Amino acid sequence: MDAVKEKITELQGFKLHVIETEKYKTNTFVWKMKAPLTHDDVTKRALLPQVLQSSSAKYTSTPALRSYLDELYGATLFVDLSKKGEYHIMSFSLEIANEKFLSDSTPLLKKGFELLAEILTNPNLSGNGFDQETVEKEKRTLKARIHSVFDDKMRYSNVRLLEEMCKDEPYALQVNGEAADVDEITPENLYDYYKSAFLEDEMDLYVIGDVNEEEVKKLAGELLQFKNRTPKKVDTQRINKRAEVNEIKEEQDVKQGKLNIGYRTNIVYGDPDYFDLQVFNGIFGGFSHSKLFINVREKASLAYYAASRLESHKGLMMVMSGIDLKNYDQAVSIIHEQMEAMRNGDFTDEEIAQTKAVIQNQMLETLDTPRGLQEVLYHNVIAKTAIHLEAWLTEMQKTSKEAIMAVAKKIDLDTIYFLTGTEAGD
Repeated sequence: MDAVKEKITELQGFKLHVIETEKYKTNTFVWKMKAPLTHDDVTKRALLPQVLQSSSAKYTSTPALRSYLDELYGATLFVDLSKKGEYHIMSFSLEIANEKFLSDSTPLLKKGFELLAEILTNPNLSGNGFDQETVEKEKRTLKARIHSVFDDKMRYSNVRLLEEMCKDEPYALQVNGEAADVDEITPENLYDYYKSAFLEDEMDLYVIGDVNEEEVKKLAGELLQFKNRTPKKVDTQRINKRAEVNEIKEEQDVKQGKLNIGYRTNIVYGDPDYFDLQVFNGIFGGFSHSKLFINVREKASLAYYAASRLESHKGLMMVMSGIDLKNYDQAVSIIHEQMEAMRNGDFTDEEIAQTKAVIQNQMLETLDTPRGLQEVLYHNVIAKTAIHLEAWLTEMQKTSKEAIMAVAKKIDLDTIYFLTGTEAGD
């Protein structure tokens, strides 16, 4: 893997991360804002980036802003929300052509910085708040986004698992907030929240492309200036193992049952055995050659899909499967058996080698895109660690059978959630 050099500079109120690479013909800006997940703020925080990217003081409508992006050789701007552990993260991404590859000399890097600064620091205001029409439009869209989860039963069942599993923990909050809280948001209180977020959030700017670090630092320092702050941290409390497994069955008018099982891995990003956990997950349920896929879906024909995924900053593993309503007990039993097999070392050196190869390919594919590269690097900001990209591959390759078994023995079953049909019976 080509060495990726991330140069980090502390600027006024935020950190600048410059990754100089000749791999891309575009320059990518990603502005990240991180704050603890809280019930009071989660819905305003979900709405805020949508309002900011919709218009600005200079570009007072969405068509005007999109028209200017077209003028910048088809630049793209979009926002995103995510939960990483118990942090709520807003992302603003701008991808713009690199002027080195154009026939004219339009200073696109500077124009990209100017546009990003416009979106972040010069919002479309009216009186003491945001433009009302923009806020109302984005409130309707946010409500629709929240309600859409109910229609997608795969997503819905995963949300419900986390709500039950992490009850009384911030992680139970949905990334898009609560529909019931959307109506409480006004242009004025959203603007108040905007000001406090830019005063208190931990903020990072990633600039990736064939750029000059000194030029990027100069532009960033001139156009983006905020008050220095000490970012808020979440209290990551250790969750004790449940005395007995939390089992939830919910009935709806569905033909296919959704079986979701939540485990506490007791391992988070930055822990010494984090890379062993990655390989464990790959063998257990992460890929098409994994035990869940083969034993639950292929051999027993019990599931339409069966897979597991990790939440690396919260220390969770979720198993997701779609099953016939009558197959609940058998599917749960086979999933338990696969976990026991992992604890007992019932997997081969070939499975380990195959999993490492798939993880490596997946990682290299992720690093092949600017936003994928930025997401991987951002893990270090969340976890307050400094794991270099090369370590992902070298540490993972060191993983042994014994280390994978040791990880399996740390994992505790927490919650079983089953979305079943109304005619399923007992």
